[in-house]
Amino acid sequence: MQDFFIGRQPIFDRHMRVYAYELLYRHGFVDRAVITDFDAASSEVVVNALTELGLDRLVGTRKAFCNFTRGSLIKGADVPFSTDQLVVEVLETVTAEASVVEALKSLSRSGHLIALDDFVLDDGLEPLVELADIVKIDVLELTQDEVREQVEKLRRIKKLKLLAEKVETNEEYQFCRRLGFDYFQGYFFSRPQVVSGRRLPPGRLAMLRLMTELQRPDIDLGKLEEIIETDVNLCVKLLRQINSSFYSLLSEVKSIRQAIVYLGLIHIRNWACIVAMGSVDDKPQELMTMALIRGKMCELLCRDDDAERRGMFFTVGLFSLLDSMFDSPMEEVLENLPLAQEVKAALLTRTGDIGLTLKCVEDYEQANWSSVIESGYDEDRVRDAYIESIEWSQAVMDSLES
Repeated sequence: MQDFFIGRQPIFDRHMRVYAYELLYRHGFVDRAVITDFDAASSEVVVNALTELGLDRLVGTRKAFCNFTRGSLIKGADVPFSTDQLVVEVLETVTAEASVVEALKSLSRSGHLIALDDFVLDDGLEPLVELADIVKIDVLELTQDEVREQVEKLRRIKKLKLLAEKVETNEEYQFCRRLGFDYFQGYFFSRPQVVSGRRLPPGRLAMLRLMTELQRPDIDLGKLEEIIETDVNLCVKLLRQINSSFYSLLSEVKSIRQAIVYLGLIHIRNWACIVAMGSVDDKPQELMTMALIRGKMCELLCRDDDAERRGMFFTVGLFSLLDSMFDSPMEEVLENLPLAQEVKAALLTRTGDIGLTLKCVEDYEQANWSSVIESGYDEDRVRDAYIESIEWSQAVMDSLES
């Protein structure tokens, strides 16, 4: 199979639940900086890559938005995926010529949803809107007045779903909600909304205190056992997690001490942090999923076989979204956590071996392929680590909900 990069970006509904993922594709060794042949980055090549990987490994049961160019639409590449899962996303370079319209009609009749990417309604594009189910509007590229004008024009043509993409702030998100957008895509969900003088809710404060104790460098088996058992909710959830199908243990683990002996202090400490972070119920679930993916991916990319070192890499990835979970700057969150200086530097400035690894993970997550390549990691290793981390995070989230 050809070398490639493939990533995903979540698309949220109005309740901040993940509705779908947009799948982002690039060749691994060809034309890294700029895609000049868009047809080579979609259609059969993408279909082959997704078939090889398995669409379910990337998006589970959710929908998948995949880019289609003029050439790939007209060529009529066979799409061997469920019609209720794959959304045909028509690139903004495609015009409403007769052959394209016929291709979209065929895909629509077969049951695929049609989405128009980075769409701006101009003369002659109405036939595309007539066939579309979803229209994506780039709110970073347009002014608010232009966005409002586009929404009004589109609604005069037909009733369809609107997706605001490149939403980067809470203000932009609220503006789009007021306009009636159905779906949202962008970095806004993982960026903190900082309010001067804001205090942490009691539950969030308790979580921070717990994580502070868990991260103390002098923690030993007895102290870790005491901390976990003091928090009845954490103790019950952690034992339930360890005895879930995720581990498939031959015999039931009945105590925290037994769990620590069986799995190791570092492993249990990380799991306790995962369970604690998973208790946050006023944030999108995808935020926790992303933190898990980052943690696992950092761990997999660690070049050291030492368990403690790999644990540090995992911790940096897992904690990289704490500012979003606490709605506070990372500097303030880290003031309360007794982390090693190397870990803090990685989280604050993306420096050191761990920080550079986290930056590579973030670049992959955001489809900054040229930066991923410049990171020095083998391209296949990065891609495989990402796919494995997605599968692992989905299994973890399923086990936490059981």
